[in-house]
Amino acid sequence: MALAENAAGSDGDPLLPGLTRDVNGAAEALGALLETAKAAVRDKVSENGKISADALEREQHAAHGLAWLAAYVESLKQMAAYARRLEKESRFGKLEALITQIAFAEYLMHIAGGISMSQGEIIRPSELGLTQEDIVSCFATPAVSNLLGGNTPPTRAALARLIQQSEAAATFGDTGLDETYEAMREEMRRFCDTEVMPYAHEWHLANDYVPMEIIAKMSELGVFGLTIPEEFGGLGLGKESMCVVSEELSRGYIGVGSLGTRSEIAAELIEAAGTDAQRQRWLPALASGEIIPTAVFTEPNIGSDLASIKTRAVRQGDVYKITGQKTWITHPVRADLMTLMARTNPDEAGYRGLSMFLAEKPRGSDADPFPADGMTGSEIEVLGYRGMKEYEISFDDFEVPAENLLGGEEGQGFKQLMQTFEAARIQTAARAIGVAQSALDLALRYAQERSQFGKPIICFPRVADKIVMMAVEIMITRQLTYFAARQKDQGLRCDVEAGMAKLLGARVAWAAADNAVQIHGGNGFALEYPVSRILCDARILSIFEGAAEIQAQVIARRLLEG
Repeated sequence: MALAENAAGSDGDPLLPGLTRDVNGAAEALGALLETAKAAVRDKVSENGKISADALEREQHAAHGLAWLAAYVESLKQMAAYARRLEKESRFGKLEALITQIAFAEYLMHIAGGISMSQGEIIRPSELGLTQEDIVSCFATPAVSNLLGGNTPPTRAALARLIQQSEAAATFGDTGLDETYEAMREEMRRFCDTEVMPYAHEWHLANDYVPMEIIAKMSELGVFGLTIPEEFGGLGLGKESMCVVSEELSRGYIGVGSLGTRSEIAAELIEAAGTDAQRQRWLPALASGEIIPTAVFTEPNIGSDLASIKTRAVRQGDVYKITGQKTWITHPVRADLMTLMARTNPDEAGYRGLSMFLAEKPRGSDADPFPADGMTGSEIEVLGYRGMKEYEISFDDFEVPAENLLGGEEGQGFKQLMQTFEAARIQTAARAIGVAQSALDLALRYAQERSQFGKPIICFPRVADKIVMMAVEIMITRQLTYFAARQKDQGLRCDVEAGMAKLLGARVAWAAADNAVQIHGGNGFALEYPVSRILCDARILSIFEGAAEIQAQVIARRLLEG
């Protein structure tokens, strides 16, 4: 398998000729390769023609590697679709073309040589059951072969120059979205530039809450009612708009970007599973920002194993009494409403005994965090993802009115929660894009301003290359995330696509933050520099809303069973 010898077009142009033709052909060839890998891994994990849980666990490296391969293939498929759309609309400029070209060249080489699932875990083609013949068959196709040479020093240098020339741009390349979404992005960007970014690092260092004044302004901008139907006071927009808003707010500060997720999760639960009375009561208040919600699901030593939840809810007359321990609860002190998962039927093992409650509570303060009978808690101090604060909470006969059982029926809690997972993971991917974009912004600015050996450090290829690959991978993740959002908006199942976006987005955000710190050198390790905050914030993204390992497991299972 040889690399294309000439990565430049005629006249020294770093763009490959026939780029849009080749990316479409490569996407098709990769789809065939993925099907071969799926069949090979399925053989590894099947017993008597069915997927075996024991075999799936034993072959976890291969199964999770399949999830990563699928994420790469879907990402490149969406980059090809992005190129087609922009070319059709005469928006596919040189910046966008170079990003697309480098994206294909780099990710093709990862697929051929090994995909990083984490810093120390590489999945090789042979571990997926792919033979050398399988690889050659795919990579010898003209489209793939032509693209392999598309990421060279001159190509990256050309893209670095264009990135510097577009410094004022919000995204370093046309996102492919329409004018309405880009106007929404610009509005959120202006808000963050004036109201959030000048103060975010102070809030982080002091472990302060995002001020209520900021929350009020977010409410005025419609952030909390973005996807809530108009009949309940929301804007009635889709998940793609939520991606743009979450992305830009998280670029300003992940704590601000994540405030919107609280309302998104609560509203989706109530809209999808609540009674008419519950929708009428809670959705307008969530949309206006009058009610601040928090999600209360996780328990000590439980993590992603929600089937093992032990917190009990016992009905006594017109109330349920909640007793148990919860942990890693985000922004509970200032919340007015908890979407709380508890076990209503102790005799029903696993998911079937779980119910969801809309549990009201008074707002607290640092001095008196939980001024409610039957509820106490202590703060969990964290490296990043600040601005809302994390808590462990103990419930001891905490009372919830029976009418606040979500949907009015016991035993539906896990099923109700599952309905929100797609949107939650799409939104987390969007937050990851925002964090990565912030890292890119800071790295580029520093590289242009910092001089060494008589010139700005952006002039050194390895510094410029880091910035180039940040821009490329951010755009890859954007296109995958927007695709998942569009699938959701069309009412299509998108758990795999949402999971892929979250899986890749978390890795991209961490790589961008790590490289941004490296570009800052010693200053990147200093608390006074905002990039140190970005590094801490990026690290949580591969853990919450489904750890990367759990995410890969879910994706793999769906791929193998499909």
